[in-house]
Amino acid sequence: MRTTGAVTPTVPDAPPVLVRALTKRLRGGVVAIDSLDVTVERGQVVGLAGPNGAGKSVTLKVLLGLVRPTAGRVELFGEPVRPGAAVLGRVGALVDGPGFVPHLSGLANLRLAWRMTGRPEADADLQRAIEIAGLGSALDRRYRTYSHGMRYRLGLAQALLGRPELLILDEPTTGLDPAHVREIRRAIAEAAERGSTVLLSSHQLSEVEQVCTHAAVMRRGRLVASGAVADLIGVADVVALDVARPDDVLPLLAAQPGVRHVSRATGERAGDDGVVVVEGASLRPAELLMRLADAGIEARGFRRGRSLEDAYLALVGGDAPVEGDGPLRRR
Repeated sequence: MRTTGAVTPTVPDAPPVLVRALTKRLRGGVVAIDSLDVTVERGQVVGLAGPNGAGKSVTLKVLLGLVRPTAGRVELFGEPVRPGAAVLGRVGALVDGPGFVPHLSGLANLRLAWRMTGRPEADADLQRAIEIAGLGSALDRRYRTYSHGMRYRLGLAQALLGRPELLILDEPTTGLDPAHVREIRRAIAEAAERGSTVLLSSHQLSEVEQVCTHAAVMRRGRLVASGAVADLIGVADVVALDVARPDDVLPLLAAQPGVRHVSRATGERAGDDGVVVVEGASLRPAELLMRLADAGIEARGFRRGRSLEDAYLALVGGDAPVEGDGPLRRR
């Protein structure tokens, strides 16, 4: 997807994506997005993660001006988003799957898609997009002969036309076989290496872990947690959670797969006794936070630790090293 018209000038220091208090109500009163705050900084590869129905796709469509929000502030590169906004010329996107003319070749479809933007052919950088998508000689075949994976890669090539500063992808590996999944991951990584900021959605935390540098986890339209992938989605044997209702959290988390022990943090620096320490095998903070969100329990922050002893010492004022970058991270 690419809009027509001139590209807007850069707003100094503005992040590629800024979302504040975004809300979208659908027909029947269903709240698809509920007061969402997300920021994507330049050079990041951010995964908008969460189960199906979390509001990820609707969020991306709002960012592209395809869906009008009910409330909130949405900006790309410091410019407000609206249907047909010129700033969308700096964005490459693939949502709702690729759509091309069946009887034309892949190459002819790409050229046609770029002509529809109304921008000079010299700006397309067609060869670069083709190289990243990795279709090779298949570009000369008719689109209707393409496999599902090849069709998606052609859609990715279209999104990459014009060297977009921001690349937005909705579930980029869903329905692909393992070989095509690897190819799409490589293409995303190469696009990022060549200067594009990337925002993608996925219902699989493992996918986000392998592709992204940062993540924002959604559940039922709300932001559950955000941060660096290594902290949020990477596995740990201890996770300390700062929660609003610790007594309700203890039995809830004790029943989760991989959890061996759950206890309240103690000591004079354990705050208001809202810190719960979870010990287990291959724990993912994001999964624990989503489970709390399902139960309607607010988690104000989290911290990963190498061992139960390290986590306790850090929470009560000891000097033992702990994974992470300081105090409990807030959403």
